[in-house]
Amino acid sequence: MEKKKTKSGLGFAIWIGLFGLIWLALLELNKNTVIGWVQTIAVLVVYGILRNHWIKNGKWWLRALCFVLMLAFLAGIFVNTQGPYKAHPAVTGKNGGVTDVVTIDDGKLTGVYTADRQVEVYAGIPYAKAPVGELRWKAPQDPEPWKGVLAADSFAPMFMQPVNSTLYSSLAQIIGYHDYEISLDDNYRDQVSEDALYLNIWKPAGDVSGLPVLVYIHGGSLQTGQPWYADYRGEGLARKDVVVVNMGYRLGVFGFLATDELMDEAGSAGNYGLMDQIKALQWVQENIEAFGGDPGNVTLAGESAGAACVSALCVSPEAKGLFRRAIAESSTVTAPEPAHSYALLEDALELGQGVMERFGVSSLEELRQIPAEELVAATDRIHQITIDGQILTKTPYEASMAGEMNVEAILHGFNAEEGTPFILFNMASMKDYEEKVRRLFGEGADELLALYPAETDEEARMQFIHLYSVYFFTHGHYCWARQAEAQGIPSYEYWFNKDNGRLGTWHSGEEVYFYGNIPANSRLYDQADRDLSEIMCSYFANFARTGDPNGPGLPRWETSVNGENVMELGLRQGMTRDPYLAAYPVLDQLQGYGSDK
Repeated sequence: MEKKKTKSGLGFAIWIGLFGLIWLALLELNKNTVIGWVQTIAVLVVYGILRNHWIKNGKWWLRALCFVLMLAFLAGIFVNTQGPYKAHPAVTGKNGGVTDVVTIDDGKLTGVYTADRQVEVYAGIPYAKAPVGELRWKAPQDPEPWKGVLAADSFAPMFMQPVNSTLYSSLAQIIGYHDYEISLDDNYRDQVSEDALYLNIWKPAGDVSGLPVLVYIHGGSLQTGQPWYADYRGEGLARKDVVVVNMGYRLGVFGFLATDELMDEAGSAGNYGLMDQIKALQWVQENIEAFGGDPGNVTLAGESAGAACVSALCVSPEAKGLFRRAIAESSTVTAPEPAHSYALLEDALELGQGVMERFGVSSLEELRQIPAEELVAATDRIHQITIDGQILTKTPYEASMAGEMNVEAILHGFNAEEGTPFILFNMASMKDYEEKVRRLFGEGADELLALYPAETDEEARMQFIHLYSVYFFTHGHYCWARQAEAQGIPSYEYWFNKDNGRLGTWHSGEEVYFYGNIPANSRLYDQADRDLSEIMCSYFANFARTGDPNGPGLPRWETSVNGENVMELGLRQGMTRDPYLAAYPVLDQLQGYGSDK
């Protein structure tokens, strides 16, 4: 009998131990504070004592009640000890101390050094007033000067956007990125605010001057995103003597709403996010010398929706003269009918009317009074660059075809599996491959099905990934390369195909290479990845410096000819043919590229 009791007690101890470990793992994924861990352990210990000693042989309902009470206490701890909202530090982990004071037009500020004191980081510098109240859906205004010395040691909040739960974000990091790191230094939640028009600067440490400047626009479908994401921070390029700037800008309904009343009020509407980016570029012109940058040598860069913005600003009369070169990773809006991040004015106005109806308002004044936390719900519909007649007087396709590009050179390209994350839960099989292709390409489906045949589920899956990538991403680069060449503008195009243990060749997988930010202790990348990153980051630095990515010891990168040749960036580095050339004529014909359609 005693032996049976011992086994029962051991079984309960194992059960409560496993349950506790699972719950503590949930606390870590949810970024709960240390006190939440302490409280959880205390509740489990008390429950264990009660269950195993005092009510072990009690009535079943008493044991059940005890279990339910334990779950209720744990749920309360889970909710009430979530990490506080806190500014994201400019340098992850221990920094190397405070920089000397820098003086700019609006005041004095200090930044922080990286741990090795080789790079200075200045985060959270205001470049415009908060676009709130009457300034919501208006052109950005100059920031207010400040008194004293601004401690630019933390990033400003990300702009107002839909935010997933911390638990969801952690699971996505594990499943999608495979690089989750257990730490007690990140037990907080990132701030979200409509007051987010701030920029960040990375520069080589010390007294430097005349350095090239790269200004980066983050992606996120013009709905989400933030400037501090580790993959594209400016530290790697700053180590190659480039001053890097990025910024927060208005997103979703706050950045791209168009209504008739807004058109009447200012003569344009729908491009407040682009206006913010232009304002940041103007700030760079006026202030970047204080950080060692050359305002006459600015390269504008972006990825995904950020790259779409870059290609739009390349033909914007409002942005002319603010930068010399452009880098666009994995998107443009230069095709006759861009697949995303784009709307004609009449379509944008229709979407804007839908927002008015959604919130039951009839005037702009009423809409400006709606709290941002409620208004953000409309971001699912409003996130498109608009042909508004001011920031964009023509479609980017029309302007590019007419020879109105504002740049001296472009560097751009795409990844081998751009489309994968967007159809991860809607992959094609033999059962529906043809249907999916016909839905996407319409009249061009027959030709593409002949070019990309499938006889197995795996072939159907891969072929649809390729065709989805062509439709949404790569065809725009093919258009841009030809438009640039027609104007005598050097176009350097790449095809990234290096697999790794993290994002691989999915959308945005190239960024950590180009910006030189592969973590030193990451096991998801091997030496071949680090060697490739050194090459790719050097290409970016050279391009920012001279408009030509080539340099000593680097594989020769030729300019594009008819949009056909690209630099392969993978285990092999060298010129090759764009792998999707056979598909592009179908889209050209469907969209009327080069015609008056």
